[in-house]
Amino acid sequence: MCGLTGFLLPRPERDAGGLQAFTRAMTQQLNHRGPDDHGVWADANIGIALGHARLAIIDLSPAGHQPMHSACGRYVMVFNGEIYNYQTLRSKLQGRSGAGHGWRGNSDTEVLLAAIATWGLQSALEAAVGMFVIALWDRQQQTLTLARDRFGEKPLYYGFADGGRGPLLFGSELKSLMAHPHWQGTLATDVLEDYLRFGCVGGAASIFQGVAKLPPGSLLKVSIADVQSRQLPEPMPWWSAEQAARDAMAAPISDHDAAITAVEQALSQSIRSQRLADVPLGAFLSGGVDSSLVVALMQQQSDRPVRTFSVGFDDHRYDESGHAEAVAKHLGTEHLTLQATSAMALDLVPSLADIYDEPFADSSQLPSVLISKLTREHVTVALSGDGGDELFGGYNRHLWVPRIWRKLRQLPLPARRTLGSMLKAISVDAYDRLMQLGGRFLPGRLQVRTFGEKLHKLAAVLESIDQQALFAGVASMNREPASLLQGLGKGNSPDALFPTLQGFNDVEWMLLMDTLHYLVDDVLVKVDRASMASSLEVRVPFLDPQVFHAAWRIPVETRLNNGQGKWVLRQLLYRHVPRQLIDRPKMGFAVPLDAWLRGPLRDWAEDLLSTASLKQMPMLDARQIQQLWQTHMKGQGHHAQQLWTVLQLLAWQRRWRPRLA
Repeated sequence: MCGLTGFLLPRPERDAGGLQAFTRAMTQQLNHRGPDDHGVWADANIGIALGHARLAIIDLSPAGHQPMHSACGRYVMVFNGEIYNYQTLRSKLQGRSGAGHGWRGNSDTEVLLAAIATWGLQSALEAAVGMFVIALWDRQQQTLTLARDRFGEKPLYYGFADGGRGPLLFGSELKSLMAHPHWQGTLATDVLEDYLRFGCVGGAASIFQGVAKLPPGSLLKVSIADVQSRQLPEPMPWWSAEQAARDAMAAPISDHDAAITAVEQALSQSIRSQRLADVPLGAFLSGGVDSSLVVALMQQQSDRPVRTFSVGFDDHRYDESGHAEAVAKHLGTEHLTLQATSAMALDLVPSLADIYDEPFADSSQLPSVLISKLTREHVTVALSGDGGDELFGGYNRHLWVPRIWRKLRQLPLPARRTLGSMLKAISVDAYDRLMQLGGRFLPGRLQVRTFGEKLHKLAAVLESIDQQALFAGVASMNREPASLLQGLGKGNSPDALFPTLQGFNDVEWMLLMDTLHYLVDDVLVKVDRASMASSLEVRVPFLDPQVFHAAWRIPVETRLNNGQGKWVLRQLLYRHVPRQLIDRPKMGFAVPLDAWLRGPLRDWAEDLLSTASLKQMPMLDARQIQQLWQTHMKGQGHHAQQLWTVLQLLAWQRRWRPRLA
């Protein structure tokens, strides 16, 4: 796992030393992603520069140093990520006449570069299984190609410096672009409404004008003429989750036992390949379905106890460590509970704008940063259970949205609005107390944590015009983000936020939207920045093309069987772990944000929400936001997530000082 950066000039640069100095400065900003080795390469006669910060995982020797040159001399590449099947690719290259000779080391980078030189870039990417981004300079064609993995596990930004007049910059994080001396970053106000809605800057956009994110499964080929004209081509897909889902659905698995077996085979193979490392390796274990299944299959493959890690909090409402310890004991892992306190999490808050150098407001970022920091003290690589919810139907909305819509569509819109008002008439706390009192009489799958928050969110989406709009509303942190903006908000209707896809039923559509959007824009961003801030590599076995294929061969009626999400994963896990250790309400990685904002984070929040601070972001409606804060401080309603998105935006602005258009 590493970080990469670089730039392409519109014309040659006489000062070769200056090119290398600029590249070193950009690379230094990625030191947390790769503290083991730094490398730069530049060709002043062309005006191309590549930089790399290395976290050594496979082949720790200098033979893995980057930027790396192909044996044929045509290509120079920087690479961030892991190719899990690189040994298989190497064997294929070795068996090819005239290819695969003269290996300098045993790194996956060298194998991928040889595959590109032998088979071509498109074929090499299609053959590679892993998480990665690459920047590849072709000396023969004098073109720069940027490419990103299938699911978007690793990030890559690109755009022109100096307001569109400077060189083309690219890098794993925005902070590397900002280190170039010609950088001038102007705030992209058109993304603020969607940021305030979802808590992240989604899609191909970034928080800066003229800077984009390369979409998952895409590549961008840029010539010097493109840079000179300031007109970049559109990224080209080399893999499509939508098309891969369609292909899998063409060969459905209707038998339940066959479905479970297919998932077991695919996930076991993914885990087997992802356990390969030349450094200490372990796994996150929350005690939930996904992480427990990953650990169970890891332990099945290992002749020694797997090292597992969970985090225990001093607030019992948000502490799952006891569940994790019970699963670990049953599986026989070498388990460590990393004891954390609220104070430790709170101490991280001022550093979030540095770690997430683009506004990001999923509050589970705090425990994610914390467990990554503590885990890195023991291992360099950790496997996680992320992706299981999106592929197998693990979010409450996957079950609730169809049920709710079947009821809602029978009521006229005015009646639904009246019902919403009635639901919001009871406070969030009152609903939570009701669930606490009555929950003990309900089966585990019907017990809901943050019950009041979910009912208030339901009340806010009762006016949805169709099931897709209902899903969009439920998936939003803030249903009316335009109300927080001074005339900039488009006021998008939730039904216009996601594309309509032909050939998928409503539940299949939700799963695919969560994979293409929530997973990419929120979950993977959270995990990447949180882990790399501590130089920890996190691998995600569920995000494997064969696991994806197996999941989409299984009809949604099986994946969400008998009113239970992730039914297939549960049945597989029950073969390894008793039901009573697993069957409980889904908790997630939450923090007591309401109480923290009223208590220990109050001074920090009020400083950011001061009149002087809000003036630095004049596009925000200061009066509306301060009123929201006062309402929250009185304990009226549930506004913590709305406020957290605003606070993270203001904290980011204070740290990075973007230009305003």
